[in-house]
Amino acid sequence: MLRVEHSDGIATLTLDRPDAANALTIEMRDDLVAAVRDCRDDDDVRAVLLRAEGDAFCSGMDLRASTVVRAGSAEFDPRSTSQALRIGVQALIRELWELDKPTVAAVGGAAVGPGAHLALACDFVIVGPGAAFIWSFSRWGLVVDAGGAYLLPRLVGMPRAKAMVMLGERVVGADCVEAGLAYRYVESATELDGTALELATRLAEGPTRALGLSKRLLNRSFETDLTDALELEGHFQALATASSDILEGMAAFREKRRPQFNGH
Repeated sequence: MLRVEHSDGIATLTLDRPDAANALTIEMRDDLVAAVRDCRDDDDVRAVLLRAEGDAFCSGMDLRASTVVRAGSAEFDPRSTSQALRIGVQALIRELWELDKPTVAAVGGAAVGPGAHLALACDFVIVGPGAAFIWSFSRWGLVVDAGGAYLLPRLVGMPRAKAMVMLGERVVGADCVEAGLAYRYVESATELDGTALELATRLAEGPTRALGLSKRLLNRSFETDLTDALELEGHFQALATASSDILEGMAAFREKRRPQFNGH
């Protein structure tokens, strides 16, 4: 199941199926998509924290929720796979990646395939000593999915991305930061949630609209040439100047105090 809690501008989304390593059922996946969309529409939500109960972060899709387990059967239509991905896990990755508010993932255990990409679609990933990013697509004879071919080269570079996908090379613990998969490593599992919440709180206290616009610029930078990037930057900066946060930021600078942004 998915738990959703709201406090101090932060929406905390918790994967709560520890007995199944937090494998995503169809219901959990759809609930996650709906929860992220709700966060987009809720002005009171200024940051999102994604976490999990138990020893694993997310072991991917529950096989009972996947069309691929029916491959080879008489009633199986291969075309159903692309449609299932489009309306399912791809929609979830897209919603997280494009959310115009900052996101933090706290990964303390195994994040496998789509479960890894679920975390990597967030803006910041905090990992603990038990964190392990694992790709098993090639063992099943499958193509990397859930946005992995898009996300991984941007985060770790093409040679490492190919090793992860094609060789099943896993990354664990502090190596996640060195590889480019995570922002920060904490020494103990007990620190993980507190550190992730502290970061989410810091982001929630920021200029939400400006952060969201900067996020869009950064996420699109690999597909945009310099001319278009600068043009879009100008449009987004104009939008930022229409926010009340810029007035607060300037006033705080003049008065030598910490700004109190309201996200509008």
